[in-house]
Amino acid sequence: MILPDSFIRRQREYFRDHPESDPDRFFQSFELESFSGVRLNRMKTGRKSIGDILPGASAWAPVPWCQDGWYADSDYSLGRDPLYHAGAYYIQEPSAMLPAEILRANPGDRVLDLCAAPGGKATRLGADLNGEGVLVANEISEERTRPLLRNIELFGIENVVITNETPDRLADRFGSFFDKILIDAPCSGEGMFRRDKNAVKSWERFGPSACEPIQREILHAAHRLLKPGGEIVYSTCTFGESEDENMMEWFLNSYPEYDVISHEISGVTPCGTKNQFMRIWPHLTNGDGHFCAHLQKHESGLQQDGIPAPARPAKYDTSTSYSTRTAREAFLSFCRTILTDTAYSRYVRLANEGFLAAGGRVHLSPLPPRMFDGLRVVKMGAYQGEVKTGKDKTIFIPSHAFALSLSPADVRSDMRISLSREDERVTRYLKGETLSLTEEEAASLVPNAFILLAVEGFSLSFAKTAGNSLKNLYPKSWRLMS
Repeated sequence: MILPDSFIRRQREYFRDHPESDPDRFFQSFELESFSGVRLNRMKTGRKSIGDILPGASAWAPVPWCQDGWYADSDYSLGRDPLYHAGAYYIQEPSAMLPAEILRANPGDRVLDLCAAPGGKATRLGADLNGEGVLVANEISEERTRPLLRNIELFGIENVVITNETPDRLADRFGSFFDKILIDAPCSGEGMFRRDKNAVKSWERFGPSACEPIQREILHAAHRLLKPGGEIVYSTCTFGESEDENMMEWFLNSYPEYDVISHEISGVTPCGTKNQFMRIWPHLTNGDGHFCAHLQKHESGLQQDGIPAPARPAKYDTSTSYSTRTAREAFLSFCRTILTDTAYSRYVRLANEGFLAAGGRVHLSPLPPRMFDGLRVVKMGAYQGEVKTGKDKTIFIPSHAFALSLSPADVRSDMRISLSREDERVTRYLKGETLSLTEEEAASLVPNAFILLAVEGFSLSFAKTAGNSLKNLYPKSWRLMS
């Protein structure tokens, strides 16, 4: 690989000041292949091992800095695996697993992922919350919100709001609202050089100097958004001190009400003047370049005001209007039909706490929707489906996201069918085909009804029974092409 001359000179200067490392091995690492990784979705997999989820993966090596991560065999077609489409795991570069592991969201936390696309770190944070608390996943690029939305829905995370905003606008609205904030900052991407051929060209065109002002703006906003006693994890996938160690020193000097939380983690190298930050070097471990810092705000820090009441009617209607009552009744009627009593009770509670009907689309919001009025919102909580009104009745059509958020155990036995991974009908379903049922299978299911299709005990999609067939409801944009 041909690296930029200025990058080589800068890194050699760095290694002259840090003789404990080996610059030759560092530059040689850019000729090696990048590593692929898999991180289990513990919200769905529970205590299952990687071998339980992926046949033949029992021998895969664990990622030392992520308790649910493994190095993946490059010969395994992960993207075509039915359990990937069921959200049982996420395909992620191993080094990128570190920041969310460090932040470690707890159920009940208010968590903000400020630069969330494509969703690797957000899905980990959402899984850690396990349905309690709230995750706000923000992405400033409208185009990049699409893969973020898909990955959040794939993981079955319900208590999430996806926004498409600047950090400053979020800070103006929320003030010191969040317990934990993750900043996977836009950076010069030097750690991506061997993975992405365009990363070198981008670096030569823009370089670190274009990213540093953006990083400072994001950090300013994060400070305003964080509660006293709250935590920030700042990360980049670059090697330059100006974006990493020096950026953190600037922030700590600007905001002395923060302390650094240090970690000793296998495979992660301490860095900074006091060895209080963390770096993953590609020549010292199996992963691309990554930098990480963990900061905590003092309990006595200043609380910033936020969340002013909108001066105009809220964009999202959560009133007791006729249309909202009708939508709630249709949604809960569907839930009563398909869910077990325990699961139905849970959705009654969620509907009472945050039911939202807008344009016939039903959401369950983890926060009052008025809090987001005036902000660009991509997903307001869990999208459950759509209500359609005919001449004689109102019907509820469930969403694919609703299916992925359910456990098969939540669904009545006559409203679900589970196929094995080896059943060729699973691949056919992922391609959008109608499936045939055996007479025994058809007899066990409610006719002409929405049923849950699962694979190996993981929810995959809704389908609709029609005689001895299952009508395909898998989203067209998600289907396998061949």
